[in-house]
Amino acid sequence: MPKIDELIINFRVYEDANEYLGMSEATLPEVSNLAEEIQGAGIAGNVEAVVLGHIEAMTLTLNFRTVTKAAIRLAEPRIHNIDLRAAQQVRNTQTGKIETVAAKHVLKVVPKKFAPGKLAAASAADASGEYAVSYYALFLDGKKMVEIDPLNFIYYINGTDYLADVRKALGK
Repeated sequence: MPKIDELIINFRVYEDANEYLGMSEATLPEVSNLAEEIQGAGIAGNVEAVVLGHIEAMTLTLNFRTVTKAAIRLAEPRIHNIDLRAAQQVRNTQTGKIETVAAKHVLKVVPKKFAPGKLAAASAADASGEYAVSYYALFLDGKKMVEIDPLNFIYYINGTDYLADVRKALGK
């Protein structure tokens, strides 16, 4: 059934899966694989070899309209368990109906930066927090699609854990 992904209808942010945190915007972590340039005999130039399941450091950014108690609590130097739950709008091109897909982003984060923003009359403060991510998972309609856990050698994408053989070779 052909569908067109349209937009995020809305989203909510939770800590420890149950405490709602109000905010206006989140920038999700980018998953960027480590790579090493390969050169030498038998290769006509340079080639980048992407290291299986190894990634650059990930970062989450949460933007708040004003300085809130939740923003300050997220600045506590400890591991925070964050859920970002989104309702995504999809158009079914055969029926013409608008459908909703549930997207859930699960993260373990530690604060790197807290910015209380600015003060100006009749405007948002634009407070924000930046967080180091040590775990990231993405679920669509309840099905796990992505799980990135560098500390436990897990690199799961679309039904396959690409580091399973690496864990086995390392005796894990």
